[in-house]
Amino acid sequence: MNSQSQHDRDIPEDLARYARQIRFAPMGLGGQQELQRSAALIVGCGALGSVIAESLTRAGVGKLKIVDRDYLELHNLQRQVLYDEADVASGLPKAVAAANKLRAINSSIVIESLVADVDYRNIGHIADSVDVIVDGTDNFEVRFLLNDWSLEHGVPWIYGGCIGSEGQTMTIVPGTSACLHCLMADGPPPPGTTPGCDTAGILGPVVNIIASLESMEAIKILSGNIDRVNTGLTIVDLWSNRLRTMQLGDLPDKINCPACRQGQRQWLEGQQAAQMEILCGRDAVQIRGSAAHELDLVALEAKLSPHGHVTRNDYLLKFRIEPHELTIFADGRAIVTGTDDTSRARSLYAQWIGI
Repeated sequence: MNSQSQHDRDIPEDLARYARQIRFAPMGLGGQQELQRSAALIVGCGALGSVIAESLTRAGVGKLKIVDRDYLELHNLQRQVLYDEADVASGLPKAVAAANKLRAINSSIVIESLVADVDYRNIGHIADSVDVIVDGTDNFEVRFLLNDWSLEHGVPWIYGGCIGSEGQTMTIVPGTSACLHCLMADGPPPPGTTPGCDTAGILGPVVNIIASLESMEAIKILSGNIDRVNTGLTIVDLWSNRLRTMQLGDLPDKINCPACRQGQRQWLEGQQAAQMEILCGRDAVQIRGSAAHELDLVALEAKLSPHGHVTRNDYLLKFRIEPHELTIFADGRAIVTGTDDTSRARSLYAQWIGI
C-alpha cells in the first residue's frame, strides 16, 4: 500500500471528500475539523458572494448563512458563476437560488438563506453566532455597518470590492488590524462620486480573483490559522497586470480611528442609515419600507392586479406598470426599475404600496 492510500485511510469517513485539502500540511485534519465546527456569514450573493459561497461550501465550512436582498437577472450570468439561465427564468431571489445549488454541491453542511436587506435593525439576528463575515455586497453603507458589528462583537470580517478590471480586499481582525473606517476616514463616498458597473463595467475574472482571496482568508480564520491572514489592503488590476499590498498596521493610531480606537458605532446605532439607494447599472432605486411586519403578498397581488401585470412567487411580487416595474419583497422593500430618480421612485412606492 502506498503512503498516499494509507494517508487517506487515516481520514475519518465523514471527511473523506476533503482528503486533498487535509493533505495540505498547514490545514491538516485538525484544521478541517475546525472548519466543520465553524459558521460563516456571506452578505450579498451576487458576483463576489456566489464565488465565495461555493468555495466555502466545497471547503466544508459547517454552517453557511447567506443573505441577499436581490433577485436574478440575465446580465448577472456574465460574472455570477453559481447561477444559470434556469435560475433567472425561475424568478427566485439570489439567496434562495444559491442555497438550492449549494445543497446539491455539499449536503453534509448546513445552508441557511435569508432574503433581506442588511441594516442596523436586523444585523443582530443575521450575524449572531458566526465566526467570520465575508463581504459580497456592492454597498459601502452595508460595509460600514459590518465594520461596526465586527468591532463591537470581536468577529473578523473580510472586505472585498471590484469595478472594471480592478479589485481590492482587506481582512479586518478586531484589536489587531486596521478597520474599514481607518481606510476610509470620511466614510462612504457620496452617491455619484465613484464609478459604478454601469459606467465602468466589470470583468468576470477580477471577481473570481478577489472572491478567491476572500475565501482563502475565511478558510484561514475558520481553520484556526488566523495568524496567517493578510491584514493589509491587497489591490489587483488584471488589465494592467498589477498586484500590490499596502500595509496599514500603524493607520489606526495615526488617525485615531473613530471606530476601532474611539469606539464610535454610528452605523450600528442607526445614526447613519439610508432609506433609498440607486442600484448600480440597473436604472433602478431600492426603497427600504417602513412596515413593522411582513407584507401579505397574496393580498397585495389582488390589490394591484387590476392596475397592471402582476407575477408572484413565495418570496417576491413583481408589478409592471409601464414604463416602470416594482419588485416588492415581504419585508416591505421594493426595487423600482425604469428610473434613477429617488423622488419618482418614492412617489411610485407610496402610490402603489402605500406604507
